Amino acid sequence: MRVFSRFLLSASDVAHFPSPTLPEIAFLGRSNVGKSSVINSLVGTKLAKTSSTPGRTRAINFFEVRVAGKPRPELIFTDLPGYGYAKLSREVSAQWPQFIDPYLRDRPTLALCLALIDSNIPPQESDQQLLEFLTATRRPFVIVATKSDRLSGNTLRNALRVFEEKYPSARILPFSAKTGAGREELWQEIRKAAEALSVSQAESQSRTVSLN
Repeated sequence: MRVFSRFLLSASDVAHFPSPTLPEIAFLGRSNVGKSSVINSLVGTKLAKTSSTPGRTRAINFFEVRVAGKPRPELIFTDLPGYGYAKLSREVSAQWPQFIDPYLRDRPTLALCLALIDSNIPPQESDQQLLEFLTATRRPFVIVATKSDRLSGNTLRNALRVFEEKYPSARILPFSAKTGAGREELWQEIRKAAEALSVSQAESQSRTVSLN
């Protein structure tokens, strides 16, 4: 599937968020988990900037995504600031209640959260805290096990088994931005979540009209 994408805006204040219109897919994870690489792999171009210095993203970056052959954008990808990097953990923690928490709690068009976790390291406490937060706020999420190409078949299966035991209720997808493994499966999850949100919004509008 060919897609077109473009940077929309960066926002570190709720007042600067774009109007909620299209289904939004949020990318969350530790500062060195490879969020930008996953986004770029999905859209097939260097949309999100990658950096060798963890924690460069200090705002929520919004990107429009349009499927080839469609006249208008159908999705918004949102790249949220990373967490867990020692030098920046206090700063990111201070930012969380200012605009990250309100985005995750209140954004009406947030269709799916992609929790990116490095498949090469054991589950981290900060990742567990994120998943507990998403569960408490009833946000649908999928765990994306990044950098899966760095592990051999048996080692990858063992790593995924550890994640499944740690997060038994979560959907877990191995993903490699380098090889493209898991790309189509992740797009399926994104499309399914976007369609579910669109159906829910249409039903809500229909109920509102009928009551009036």
